[in-house]
Amino acid sequence: MKSNRHGKGDWDPTDLERQWSTIDPVVARILEKPFLGAPISEAEGEQLFHTRGAECEALVHAADALRKQAVGDDVSFVITRNINFTNICYMGCRFCNFSKRMEDADAEWLSLDTLADRAEEAWLRGATEVCIQGGLHPKMSGDHYRDILIAIKARVPDLHIHAFSPFEIWFGARKNRCSVKDFLVDLKAHGLGSIPGTAAEILDVEVRQQLTQDKLSADEWMAIVRTAHEVGLRSSSTIMYGHVDHPRHWARHIDMLRRIQMDTGGFTEFVPLGFIHYDSPIYLSGGARPGPTYEEHVHMHAVGRLMLHGWIDHIQVSWVKMGPERAQEMLGYGVDDLGGTLMNESISRASGAPHGQEITPAEMVRIIRAAGRTPVRRNTLYDIIERYDDHEPAEYPPLVDRNERQQDRLGLAMGRREAG
Repeated sequence: MKSNRHGKGDWDPTDLERQWSTIDPVVARILEKPFLGAPISEAEGEQLFHTRGAECEALVHAADALRKQAVGDDVSFVITRNINFTNICYMGCRFCNFSKRMEDADAEWLSLDTLADRAEEAWLRGATEVCIQGGLHPKMSGDHYRDILIAIKARVPDLHIHAFSPFEIWFGARKNRCSVKDFLVDLKAHGLGSIPGTAAEILDVEVRQQLTQDKLSADEWMAIVRTAHEVGLRSSSTIMYGHVDHPRHWARHIDMLRRIQMDTGGFTEFVPLGFIHYDSPIYLSGGARPGPTYEEHVHMHAVGRLMLHGWIDHIQVSWVKMGPERAQEMLGYGVDDLGGTLMNESISRASGAPHGQEITPAEMVRIIRAAGRTPVRRNTLYDIIERYDDHEPAEYPPLVDRNERQQDRLGLAMGRREAG
């Protein structure tokens, strides 16, 4: 496939119509629909996932044009820190190598003080957000989610807390023997700002039974996200692809996200997450393929842009999953956001990903400019905080790993006493 590596957003209607006149007319009619304000159906989305050659070139050019129409030539990022407060989990999801048993030597449970320390350090490095997720620790009380919020807000009251996947919300509500709505209302009252739309994997029973034995069903995931939106907590939306899934699952998943967005308007962005296979149990047992191909990455971001046009404006690429170089290439395929600087990330690295520690704001700006686009810094809800038209962000070195390991050991020791 000929690459539009660093799309400049210079595709005009005449260019597109000329290209559409040379390809399969059925595909051309599908590509034209979002420009006319018509939704692409699930079946049509599946057909786009199968495009190759000239039809695929037309797909990515259409995605780039829609990106420019929706958000212009800005590419955004957020200064954030990922904090995984525990890797202790007994759910047994077959795609995950992050989870540990309590007796494992590398099991972690970070104390509330350590979480607050990390959040404060992030704030001092320019972060507007912390993203907090963890395993489902069997001995953890449901109130611990609230305690995390209280500890961080006491230390850094103006920091946005983007935390707790729908699976964690389900777990906490179950632990507290309350409704999901009541649980979310309580968390919001104690400082929760938004939730990550992770744990979606693929919203399909057939796929989820293979990945997670359907521990959190697709219907439960969607109900929790809808409830979060209802109580005023916005969320991201995700898909994890490249394992036991197929294009029909991808198109159905995106269509389900779109239906939720039509009803609630609560999604901030769509984030495709390629499956990291290296140390994943389902791959090592021969039950999954080794992650997405490059063409599948291209298709997922481009088709996502087309199917969600008019409903979700922001398509984010995960540099953690793909690496900075490939993430930059996706900017030519409908993507307008590079996600977060992170400072730390351990879930993808636990499955063998070679990326996932930190990209500094200065590095983000260089990546975006090299793609011929305009760097902007945003907050969690996509309000623009700073534009880098004529100046550079503050330079600072990545966090020192040795310091992190020392904090981990301290937090682990203190946290084990807290958890009992």
